[in-house]
Amino acid sequence: MCAVGASAYHRRVMTERGWASRLPPAVRDSLLPAVLLLHVLTMWAPAELPVAAALTAALALPLVWRRRAPLAVFGAVAAAAFVQWLADVQLPADIALLVALYTVAANSDRRVTLVAVTVVEIGAVLACLRWATDGAFLTPFAALTAMVVAAAVLGVNDRATRAYQEVVRERAVAEERARITREMHDIVTHNLSVMIALTDAAVYAQHRSPAKANAAMLQVSETGRQALADMRRSLGVLRTDEPDAVRHPLPGIAQLETLADQMRAAGLPTGLDIDGGCTHIPATAQLTVYRLVQEALTNTLKHTPTGTHAKVRIECGAETVTVDVTDTGPPTSPVSASGHGITGMRERAAGYGGTVLAGPLPDGGWGVHTSLVFGGRPVASA
Repeated sequence: MCAVGASAYHRRVMTERGWASRLPPAVRDSLLPAVLLLHVLTMWAPAELPVAAALTAALALPLVWRRRAPLAVFGAVAAAAFVQWLADVQLPADIALLVALYTVAANSDRRVTLVAVTVVEIGAVLACLRWATDGAFLTPFAALTAMVVAAAVLGVNDRATRAYQEVVRERAVAEERARITREMHDIVTHNLSVMIALTDAAVYAQHRSPAKANAAMLQVSETGRQALADMRRSLGVLRTDEPDAVRHPLPGIAQLETLADQMRAAGLPTGLDIDGGCTHIPATAQLTVYRLVQEALTNTLKHTPTGTHAKVRIECGAETVTVDVTDTGPPTSPVSASGHGITGMRERAAGYGGTVLAGPLPDGGWGVHTSLVFGGRPVASA
């Protein structure tokens, strides 16, 4: 092992993590054994070639299976290295022991890694006792120990990195599921509530005013198409070149007037006041505002008696947007604070540093208030 320099091992690691990492694993794991065998066949004298080639093959060839059986490969390489030491032959193929150690550290727990490091360190002691020149034991031993520690640390770091990436992936999946759940809840709850109200109105008016009944049913059809488009967009299956994508763009503050018209048609007189321009507000922040208003109005439509009025006020600032939705219904909560609606509203607002305040108003009715901060902040998922 004394013949193996730190630079050689460093080049091996950098090569694997560079262009070679784009190759299939089986091909990548075969590169080092092939290079080592080629080196023996081209550089060694014919008289020494059989022994050198056999030992090199015993050291290098197991590395082809190192990802599938790291501990078995490490044991095979360590045994081959011991046979090499008994034969008193120094080989560049000793680097295989460091690669096997790296693989064990990258795929095993701390206890197994420490055992593997101990085995390699014993090999380093034996190698330096036999091959160190002029009795100089300390310098080559320190160099070999540094390489052993480097191989183990690189392996442990690789394992930790993969574990961290897995946690990040799981968190991203959980966040995406939560986003889709919020979107589906808002889309389905709102549009079904509106469609039920419109259908009831159409049934009531079908004999007295057929024209109003027909208009209500047309509104039901349009609401259903909008719900389908919103659901497909939320699930990532709506293409931008589809007709519904043009007819029903991603909702934002500009679409609140359409939402208010929809609520009026469903039987909830709704006023809308937008103070300030909203074109500078990020699209996802506008979607958050829209969903907050939509959920609040849907709760009012579902849980307040006929004759209730609602009012929406939006104040757009340079870095904030404030949302107030009030109604004239009874001073009791239109929906339980533990329900999915309020929870979803709070989760959406929290993405922009907002807190949803919902409760009875001093003069009667119910109100929902929040203020979102988007200036200088990374855009959060709505």
